[in-house]
Order: sequence, then C-alpha cells, then structure tokens
Amino acid sequence: MDLRQLRYFLALHEHRSFVRAADAMGITQPAFSRSIQGLEHELGCVLVDRASKDLRPTPEGQVVLQHALTLVRGASNLAHEINQMTKLDAGELRFGCGPALAAKLVPEALLQFMQRYPRIRARFEVNNWESLSRSLGRDEIEFFIADIRHFEADPSVQTQALRPRPGLFFCRPGHPLLAKESLSTNDLFDYPLAATRIPMGVRKLLANLSGKTSFDPQLECEHFALLEELVRRSDAIGIATREAIDEPLRRGELVQLYLRNLPTNLDSLSARCGIVTRTGFRLSPAARAMIELLVQLDRDQAEAVAA
Repeated sequence: MDLRQLRYFLALHEHRSFVRAADAMGITQPAFSRSIQGLEHELGCVLVDRASKDLRPTPEGQVVLQHALTLVRGASNLAHEINQMTKLDAGELRFGCGPALAAKLVPEALLQFMQRYPRIRARFEVNNWESLSRSLGRDEIEFFIADIRHFEADPSVQTQALRPRPGLFFCRPGHPLLAKESLSTNDLFDYPLAATRIPMGVRKLLANLSGKTSFDPQLECEHFALLEELVRRSDAIGIATREAIDEPLRRGELVQLYLRNLPTNLDSLSARCGIVTRTGFRLSPAARAMIELLVQLDRDQAEAVAA
C-alpha cells in the first residue's frame, strides 16, 4: 500500500467512475483499475461495490476512505511545512507589529519583501505589545516588532533592539492651547488624551505629570489612523512617535506641542522598539529574511536622519 493508491481510491470516490477518476489522475483506465485491485488485495477486502451504479464504498471502503483522507492530507501538510522551512519560493510569513512601526518601517520592509519573494504569502497583525505577545505564545505569529521594555527580562523570549522612536504630544491646528505663549503639563491634562496602548514606563511618566497615582488616556485604540482623525476633528491631544505623524506635521495638518517643563529628549516618552522572538524557536526562512530586511531598513533610516 502507498499514498498513490490511496489518492486513486479517493479520486474514485469523488468521481464515482473508473474512467473519469483515471482521467483526473492522468493515467489509463486499466492501470487505474489495477491500482485499486492491488489496494484491495493488500488489505484483503473489497472496497467498492461494483454492482452499484455509483460505485458505493463497502463498509471496509468507508474505513479506508477516512484513513486515506487523513494520510494524504498529512503528507501534503508535511511537504508544505518542509518547503516553508527550507525555501523562499513558497510558504507563509506571519508576524505582528505595533501601531508606531506600522506607519513607516514595516510598510517599507513589506514592499521590498514582496518584490524579492513574490510567492510568499504575508499575513501580519497590527496590535499592542500585550496582544502580540499572546499571539506569539499561541504560535499564530513567528515574531513581532514593538516596544520591548516589557520583554527584556523575560527568558521565554529574545529581543533585538532597533533604534528608539522619540515620542511627542500633538494637536490640530487652531487648538486652544496654541494660543498660549507658554505651555506646561498642567495645560495638557485639561483636554482628553488619545493614544495607542502605552508602555508602563510612559504610563508612569504621564501619571507623575498629571499628579495622579495612575494614568489611562481617555481615548485608546490600536488603529492609529482613527486616533489621528479624532485629534484632527476635536480638542483631544494625541500621543505618538514622531515617525508615525511625521508627514502630517510637515504638511501642517497636525502641530507638535512643546511643554516648557518637559524635556524634548525625554527618554521615557520614546518607544523602545525591537524585534521579539521565542527563545529556542526555529524561524522559517521567510521570517528570517523579513527580520534581516527590518534591521537593515532601520539602520538605513537612522543614517538618513543623521545625515
């Protein structure tokens, strides 16, 4: 018995005709019939009721069908997984990224990846670092790019740092705060704050600035484009990395807020970005190629900023 015979038997059950099944499998009808007979001889039973018009499987044939389907699918899945592990002309790329990096670095890396490896299917999730960590643990993604502060001491994962992304506060043109000659953090908290999921270090900083024991923004969403639109059309104050809103700032569609008692180079307000993978997990060639692209592009962007 071999997989070829089992595939033929599945074809016979699908087409209910020796002639049509043989044609579908690309062999002659006599050769197809001999293969089915050989399978019956191997198993010591009749698998098909040849007296029935639709070639119904016998009770033994029903059992063989169930196992044949499992074995053939298993063989196909095995070949698919081996291809994913060894080749870059097939398979799937599964990863996640935080909203800040979805603005520039990840789209540029994906464009280059698609050009280099057009046959790889790419699926990525944009979410906060907590949700991405759960997806990584469930094997739904192979790695993610986000703020790595929470993971640097976790032995179950490995982190690879990228350059930090400076953070800032921003608002719409014409916001009431822009009419003031000098702004402080006290002015900031008179208005709703809008942000994606904030790392604990930044959350503590904002709690200290607001004079509260804890801090949660009034508007929190991982869809950054939606948050940006809400800030454009209301008096809400946005929190983001400069990279995420660089273009709207350049065009004058959004305005950065400068607070006199908040240093512009404050490290706590920056996103400590990096790549997170599981310790001891073998990455697919697609994942390794994407990570190499991300690291190289991040380095190139840093050099462009410094130039």
